[in-house]
Amino acid sequence: MAVAAGKAARAASRLRGGGSALPGLVVERVDPAFLAHALADLPRGIIVVSGTNGKTTTTKMLAAILREHGLRVFTNPTGSNFTRGVISSMIPEIHLGGRLDADVAVLELDEAHALKFAAAVRPTHSLLLNVARDQLDRFAEIDHTAQLLAQLAEQTTGGVVLNIDDSFVARIRDRVADGVEVRYFGVDPSISERLPELMEADVRFEDDWAAPSPTDGDGLLKPADERSFEVRFGAEGVVGPVELRQRGLAAMINATAATTTAKMLLGQDFREASTVAALQKVQPPFGRGEIIDADGQPLELVLVKNPAGFTVALGTYGSTPVASMVAINDNYADGRDVSWLYDVSFESLRERGVAITSGVRAYDMALRLQYDDVAVEEVEPDLDKALERFLTAYPDEPKRIFCTYTAMMALRRDLAARYGLANFGEDPQ
Repeated sequence: MAVAAGKAARAASRLRGGGSALPGLVVERVDPAFLAHALADLPRGIIVVSGTNGKTTTTKMLAAILREHGLRVFTNPTGSNFTRGVISSMIPEIHLGGRLDADVAVLELDEAHALKFAAAVRPTHSLLLNVARDQLDRFAEIDHTAQLLAQLAEQTTGGVVLNIDDSFVARIRDRVADGVEVRYFGVDPSISERLPELMEADVRFEDDWAAPSPTDGDGLLKPADERSFEVRFGAEGVVGPVELRQRGLAAMINATAATTTAKMLLGQDFREASTVAALQKVQPPFGRGEIIDADGQPLELVLVKNPAGFTVALGTYGSTPVASMVAINDNYADGRDVSWLYDVSFESLRERGVAITSGVRAYDMALRLQYDDVAVEEVEPDLDKALERFLTAYPDEPKRIFCTYTAMMALRRDLAARYGLANFGEDPQ
């Protein structure tokens, strides 16, 4: 009955252009235990991917690796990382009998809702990426976010993969139950000086705690350039070289996390060549360094949501001056408090300046850029008008838009309509 109700709600929602979470809400009302029933007895278990940054990209990479190994993978492809969003993603793929036809589930869940999911279905594996200041008005302080991830690890029954370079995450090992396997991912010691590109100082500083020493089962990133890298597993071998379609150190670390998790899950079935092939085919998720052909010129759409993420984005995408737009919203899914913008250095944008700032906080963004002596040509809070002016003013050169979550969603829908791109439904994040 719950599946039939969910399928009916999905059909109605699609006809009305409604949000992707509605079918999940309907199913939860009909059968509160639906998740436990639907995900029971998956042969390879349930993997939850959580953390502040990189969940969507890492989930997509991990699912691709497992599929390349021949597994049937269920994932929440829209990035809908609330519990009802997971259910909504299941509806098209589930039989009326209520069981999911898959070998493994790979689920992106935000830090708070991962615990709600674990209360219904205990994950067999968890991949915990990082802790940074992100939407503090939703999740409070960094310590609280770290506690959410630690509690998720406590609920995990088979294996946990932790970020060895993030002290808040790495020390979660002490909270993992006896008998649950623990592995780490991180960067090779030869590039450890680049870690400040990815982590805020207050995240990395943690009294006198010392990071654990990597073992042969732990994956360490060794980059060659901004797209090509290897993942090294001590005496167990090397995966790579791999060349991603997405630029930057953050994307390579996400790939390292996904590779380490796949190696843990697959054991003797893990194949280096299949992993390389999978990673090299992964397209960047919507808005995460995605490149759109805008009338013959590349337009990069770059999601930013906290100081560390914006700093990485500027370092990765902002090093080559192009026509730039910055779109900042302060809706619930973005986080209401945008004071974090003052913890980002925008000096890399000085040479070319910013063509236009937009979004609910367009004027705040323009003021912030002024403090870093970055010229702003125009301020237009309306996203549709701003995008039209941006595309019209720079028709013959590459363009880049840095944007918060809901601004990215709105801009990506507009771009999809303009250029006939694949689109996605409403994503409640």
